[in-house]
Amino acid sequence: MACRQDMHDQPRYEPLEASKFFADGMASRQLPEGTVARGHLGDDVAFTTGKDATGNVVAELPMPATREVLTRGRGRFDVFCSPCHGRLGDGTGMAVRRGFKQPPSFHDDRLRDSPVGYYFDVMTHGFGVMPSYAAAIPPEDRWAIAAYVRALQLSQRAHLADLESADRSAVEAAATGAAAPPATEAEPAHH
Repeated sequence: MACRQDMHDQPRYEPLEASKFFADGMASRQLPEGTVARGHLGDDVAFTTGKDATGNVVAELPMPATREVLTRGRGRFDVFCSPCHGRLGDGTGMAVRRGFKQPPSFHDDRLRDSPVGYYFDVMTHGFGVMPSYAAAIPPEDRWAIAAYVRALQLSQRAHLADLESADRSAVEAAATGAAAPPATEAEPAHH
């Protein structure tokens, strides 16, 4: 019979239980030196710490800022950051409106000029009254949030003239309430 109860009740050691088998008298063994928990290798120093080999915060995202990354960053920002920093990153979140100390606006020159790794570092270690979010937010999501903060900063200083003509037309149409012109393929350049 394959499903007998004695298979469930077979001899085994519980964690940290004594054992006569090993010389130290313990059933639990020390991990071999250099053992890394699954999923925690951290061999990409910039990605896992936000700093380069010399210890300076990185200036560039260690991954492409794709639409998916920015969408993920916005979602994580809304959950973890907006209660204090506000949905626009201006430091006027609901916690602040309820009496919590106001954080600086991400649109201040000091923060706009900070390297993107600075945001990752602050999320990782905390700063002032802000706690560390390293245990709650994995590195890829901290980078996605940092990318989204950059997008928020750009959104507040964007110029219509910087947009492609089709995008500029769509924005102008949205501002006036008119229907956006249909998108067309770029016409070949005449030389």
